Amino acid sequence: MSKGTLFDKVWDLHTVGKLPSGQTQLLIGLHLIHEVTSPQAFAMLRERGLKVLFPERTVATVDHIVPTTNQARPFADTLAEEMMQALEQNCQENGITFYNIGSGNQGIVHVIAPEQGLTQPGMTIACGDSHTSTHGAFGAIAFGIGTSQVRDVLASQTLALSKLKVRKIEVNGTLKPGVYAKDVILHIIRTLGVKGGVGYAYEFAGTTFAQMSMEERMTVCNMAIEGGARCGYINPDQVTYEYLKGRDFAPKGADWDKAVAWWESIKSDADAEYDDVVVFDAADIPPTVTWGITPGQGIGIDQSVPSPQQLPQDDRQIAEEAYRYMDLAPGQPIQGTKIDVCFIGSCTNGRISDLREAAKVAKGRHVAAGIKAFVVPGSERVKQQAEAEGLDKIFTEAGFEWREPGCSMCLAMNPDKLQGQQISASSSNRNFKGRQGSASGRTLLMSPAMVAAAAVKGEVFDVRELLN
Repeated sequence: MSKGTLFDKVWDLHTVGKLPSGQTQLLIGLHLIHEVTSPQAFAMLRERGLKVLFPERTVATVDHIVPTTNQARPFADTLAEEMMQALEQNCQENGITFYNIGSGNQGIVHVIAPEQGLTQPGMTIACGDSHTSTHGAFGAIAFGIGTSQVRDVLASQTLALSKLKVRKIEVNGTLKPGVYAKDVILHIIRTLGVKGGVGYAYEFAGTTFAQMSMEERMTVCNMAIEGGARCGYINPDQVTYEYLKGRDFAPKGADWDKAVAWWESIKSDADAEYDDVVVFDAADIPPTVTWGITPGQGIGIDQSVPSPQQLPQDDRQIAEEAYRYMDLAPGQPIQGTKIDVCFIGSCTNGRISDLREAAKVAKGRHVAAGIKAFVVPGSERVKQQAEAEGLDKIFTEAGFEWREPGCSMCLAMNPDKLQGQQISASSSNRNFKGRQGSASGRTLLMSPAMVAAAAVKGEVFDVRELLN
């Protein structure tokens, strides 16, 4: 095994060859597909008379377009129904495993693969979805890809990619109460910028990540892409192995011991060389909220919207655009900003631990008058577990709607959309203009616990005051 970073080791092990373009032809160990970016890819295969090369290495689910209220077929939205039928047909024709609604395994693609043990250390993973970086939490190298690349993986099980540089992002210390993994990644993106990671893979290291659960690590890696990095990963450790052991697709018996020994060998070496190293102190990270139109426009809950003079020259133009779009003024405190809609869910924060943290805030309280608040589990398994723990009751008694699994109002390719200029407190990953289904709708990103706090207060509120 060569010395170096996990990224280098996994890249080298999966290199099929060098292409004339200078790119690497990289073997993809696991290909995840869903209903939005796969229909055109299958159509392109048919046009060329090509078959799926390794159907057993592709796994499908449906997540982006599924309604989270009434899931009866055919869907009311005819386009959604067409996409659904195309996925069903493509999987059937090509012998691809498909986790459909009602299978017990359906959910957001980046939630179901880890919970079933499909995602494992040392893998290369691709999916036609930006937030594939999530799987890096396991020590995998995971890339979001476009539709033509989905075609390439289906046809050849490989991708043409340029090798990335590696930046080590170290965070050390213990997070203060009321500060979560979501705050950590929002703080990193705020500091390094939304373009800071372009050309890099981010290796998240340090004692803060070592203390995190797998689900918290997934939240961090999920948003590596929002900082411009092509992928983000954390070296596998005992936390990783304990999470994976006994899951559906995890190695069993003697194979388990062999797998763990191999996973240990691919970790970044102590003397690995990095292209860049950035260090943060966990004590400096507050509950963080975005105020603007990029995930990098974030501030601590007790801070005010920055003035252009406080920002680097390059960030001023987009700040001016954000003030206008968000209808927020420089110097305005973010706490107290009135909210219309509160959304807990998404591939960033729709896992069981996210719902537990939000339920702690909701318990014994009630959603403020005039606020629409809803909780969307990340998968059928998460929903079942939450209901077994009584979390659904806590939420419904507090006035939240309890929904079926799906991507929901993260990107609003389904009936869950903002209306007009509504402002949303959202546990999702993007706050771009129009992202949540209304061309003038406004999104404030925050942790699930902070969303629950906003729901009961009717405004952006410091969750620490409710946790004491």
